[in-house]
Amino acid sequence: MASTLCRSVRYARPICGCRSELSGSNLNGGTVESRRNAHFTFVPESPDPAAGETAKMTLLQSVTDAMDIALTKDPTAVVFGEDVAFGGVFRCTVGLGEKFGKERVFNTPLCEQGIAGFGIGMAVAGATAIAEIQFADYIFPAFDQIVNEAAKYRYRSGNLFDCGSLTIRATWGAVGHGALYHSQSPESYFAQTPGLKIAIPRSPSKAKGLLLSCIRDKNPCIFFEPKILYRSAVEQVPVKDYELPLGVADVVIPGEDVTLIGWGTQVHVLREVAQLAQEKLGVSCEVIDLVSILPWDRNTIFNSVIKTGRCIVSHEAPYTGGFGAELAAAIQENCFLNLEAPVQRVCGHDTPFPHIFEPFYLPDKWRCLEAIKKVTNY
Repeated sequence: MASTLCRSVRYARPICGCRSELSGSNLNGGTVESRRNAHFTFVPESPDPAAGETAKMTLLQSVTDAMDIALTKDPTAVVFGEDVAFGGVFRCTVGLGEKFGKERVFNTPLCEQGIAGFGIGMAVAGATAIAEIQFADYIFPAFDQIVNEAAKYRYRSGNLFDCGSLTIRATWGAVGHGALYHSQSPESYFAQTPGLKIAIPRSPSKAKGLLLSCIRDKNPCIFFEPKILYRSAVEQVPVKDYELPLGVADVVIPGEDVTLIGWGTQVHVLREVAQLAQEKLGVSCEVIDLVSILPWDRNTIFNSVIKTGRCIVSHEAPYTGGFGAELAAAIQENCFLNLEAPVQRVCGHDTPFPHIFEPFYLPDKWRCLEAIKKVTNY
């Protein structure tokens, strides 16, 4: 009964609402209210002049643009999921159904296990499957299909078959007041699964390039999209078809004293933390966007920590078993003699994601700043 009620509440707005109502929803990410209450400030990045013509896009528009390019250039590509035919509750597939037809952009039943299983079958049959899981919180019914079937298909067939042309998109992370069923960050659940690739973008330009890389990668990929950035993140994005590499981290801000590692939304929190540390403590922080969880860029991380001697990893997922634990262990195994202080983790708490207490749950800039004080005074 509880599960049925939850599903009913989950779909009350998409079924009954019109486009303007959906656009005003806080779960849609990046509305005026969510920007005002956000725990970070998005700073657009200047595009590389060599990238050519650009256009102003939100993160959701860049995701739409990436799928548009994939559908245009690959006649086997299909997009499917709950409500995607009319544009989706987040509006990421707006116009794709009209442009490419109902045989290539279509709705599925409310069954995440079925969506993943169907995507695996399409990919094995030779199609490029782009599946949408409406919220990452609801990806768990598909867990077995993803980790036991998709990730292992090539291995168990001795490389005779694979579903490498499968990409699963899912909205991810805190959004303002999404509470326990619309705010989770489940990347670490999948990070222990050989055969998968996992990417989480921080900006519109990164989202477009990384999504196209996932769609064209010959391994099944999970692409988590920070929904709070859907409309609040706006920048100039190259209009051309381009890919960004998986497994290559970005040094967003160079620094000398402390390495700060995050991904997705948390990168913007760490940018503010780095500025605060410089102004208030005179500490130079190097901010690194991990970009992809699997594979992750060991060289960039280790080289930074060897240089700074101090490291803080921060993510919204709970402290225990979060991917920050893997990073901390690897750093201490490989950089131990260079460390001036133990690696610190600033994460969500080991509780269900709260509703009105979200500001106390999130690893905000003040908690991260305290961690900087701790490692510099160690």
